[in-house]
Amino acid sequence: MSQSASWTHHRAVVASLTRSRPADDPDLIAARRNLCAERLALYIKRAVEAAPPLTAEQRDRLAQLLRPINGATAR
Repeated sequence: MSQSASWTHHRAVVASLTRSRPADDPDLIAARRNLCAERLALYIKRAVEAAPPLTAEQRDRLAQLLRPINGATAR
């Protein structure tokens, strides 16, 4: 499945669950989180493809943005 098709799939899941579930439903919350992650992944992929090659130091710095800081857990 391509990334844009995957994004569309996640969007459809959220739309479907939104019709029948309350906003605090765990499945709906997970579906929204998955949709956000997929959109972010697609954005990052496009940005990396458009950028000049990165150095190892630049890649490490950008990767740190996705890691939890000071023992905080990712949402």
